[in-house]
Amino acid sequence: MSKGGLMRRRTLAFTLLLSSWAATADAASVTFTKLTGLTGGSPANTAVFKADLSSLGLAELLSITITDGSFGLGGAVGQFSGFDLDAVRISTVDCADAACAAGAASAGAIDFAGALFTPGAQRPTVDPKLFGTGPAGNTLNNAVATLGAFDANSTTDASAFGFLSMGDGGQLRVNLAAAVSTTGLYLYIGEVGDNGEVAAGSVEVSDQPVPEPVTLTLFGAALLAAGARRRLRR
Repeated sequence: MSKGGLMRRRTLAFTLLLSSWAATADAASVTFTKLTGLTGGSPANTAVFKADLSSLGLAELLSITITDGSFGLGGAVGQFSGFDLDAVRISTVDCADAACAAGAASAGAIDFAGALFTPGAQRPTVDPKLFGTGPAGNTLNNAVATLGAFDANSTTDASAFGFLSMGDGGQLRVNLAAAVSTTGLYLYIGEVGDNGEVAAGSVEVSDQPVPEPVTLTLFGAALLAAGARRRLRR
């Protein structure tokens, strides 16, 4: 077999592995309702949106994917571009206002330390990285973003704290520490500045964890090793 043919077989097998993982997962897009009032740090200008997860047809929740879709709608420029995410919380408390959501007890632990972040584009003038991200700008720095709490300072100066700027088209994927039943479960998302960016984005929940990059790397390595063994046998 030619090298090109072998590579095509590896690529196809890798795709099938990914497709097999995806076929085992049930996922659903989330529709939000904006709650009354605002919450957050100082100044407290975080709007809170609620989704009823019990109506989605999923028995349990294990991962959440948030994708920015603002592309110039609201927000600021540079490191503060895109949807500014204050917090992500799941709770069995059914809140009608932002203050209630900020104080609602969590129904499950979200693994922010293991979050997967794909930075979106910055609006000129571009900064070295988006606010609330790690040193290279492609990870979540939750010591700054503090996504477990509705505590964002709604500012774009040195006092900014407590949120993640996702950039235009950015994506954040988080897993729960353990699966949680969706019966009577609500998802709350905080948007810093209350400028409509949540409505322009998309949120998807799933009963399977998002695959970590190391898992995909191991898949690829296994396929390469299998290909090498086939060549040696020829």
